[in-house]
Amino acid sequence: MTRVMIVDDHPMWREGVARDLGSRGYDVCATAADVSSGIRIALATRPDVVVMDLQLGQGSGVDATREITAALPDTRVLVLSASAEQADVLAAVKNGASGYLVKSASLDEFDDAVRRTAEGDAVFSAGLAGLLLGEYRRLGAGPEVPQLTERETEVLRLVARGLTARQIATRLVLSHRTVENHVQNTLRKLQLHNRAELVRYAIEHGIDSADEEPTA
Repeated sequence: MTRVMIVDDHPMWREGVARDLGSRGYDVCATAADVSSGIRIALATRPDVVVMDLQLGQGSGVDATREITAALPDTRVLVLSASAEQADVLAAVKNGASGYLVKSASLDEFDDAVRRTAEGDAVFSAGLAGLLLGEYRRLGAGPEVPQLTERETEVLRLVARGLTARQIATRLVLSHRTVENHVQNTLRKLQLHNRAELVRYAIEHGIDSADEEPTA
C-alpha cells in the first residue's frame, strides 16, 4: 500500500484530500499544516509520496519540497496547488518536485497522479510540462545531449511530457520492454536515478517537446 503524507494549511481541504485518498486504498500516514511540521513529520514517517501545497501560511511548499527531497531521496513530492503560474511550477520542479497538479483536477486525475508519482513517473497537469520546456528554450538552455541516441532523445522528450512507458511504446510503435531499456540506458548515461530526475534534466536542458518523426 502506498504511504502518502499531505501538507496543506487549510484543514477542510487537507482532511478532504486525506479522506479521498483513503477511499482509494492509500495509506494516509500523516498530515501537516506548515513548512516546519511538514519537514519534521516527513522525516519521521518517510512516506512514499508527499502531496504538497505551495502556499503554507508564512512559508512555502517549495522550501519544504527542497528539504524533504534532499533528506529523503526515496520520497517523491507531488505538488497540488491552486496556482498554474509558470514561476510556481518552475520553482517546484527545480527544488525537487516529481510532479505538479492543479487543484481543479478531478479525483480520478488526482488518484492517477499519486499512483504514477509513487511508481516514479513525472506527472503534470495538461500543458504544464510543455510550459516548462518552452521557458527553458526561451532562456537559451543548452542543446540536446550529444551522447544520447536519437531514439533515446525521442523517448526522453515523451517522458518529459508525462507519458507512461506504455503510452510511449504505442506512440513510437515499440515494445514496452524496448522503451524501458531506452529509459534505463538514458538514466545510466546521464547518471540519474529515476524518471522525475529525467524530467528535470530535460527541462533544464531545453530538450524540445515538439513531436518529431521517430527514427529506427
